[in-house]
Amino acid sequence: MNFLRRSFIALLAVACLPGAASAADVNVAGRWEITVDTQMGSGTPHFDLKQNGAAITGTYQGQFGEAPVSGVLKGKELRLSFKVSGQGMDYEIVYTGTVEGNSIQGKVSMGDALQGTFTGKKT
Repeated sequence: MNFLRRSFIALLAVACLPGAASAADVNVAGRWEITVDTQMGSGTPHFDLKQNGAAITGTYQGQFGEAPVSGVLKGKELRLSFKVSGQGMDYEIVYTGTVEGNSIQGKVSMGDALQGTFTGKKT
């Protein structure tokens, strides 16, 4: 009985390791060159990101000017957001994507006003 219990515990421990290792290996710190496609056109902004565990900070530079960025990394899922002003209003731009090595792809939105997709590479 003890053999079965120890084998089961060992099997559970091994099954948990691959997921934990891949999440720990994701590093988004650095410069990201992005290509965005929306119904209003395309653009090529970039992000300069810093990472402290799951917390992400940095800057955005692109069509909306320059803005501070904050975000969170959960496993391979990255969420970044920043605020811009235009025509007397403030807007929040949100990027959500999946990181694979030095590549990312996902969706970008500015509320209901702007929806699109993006891809990017860490340089």
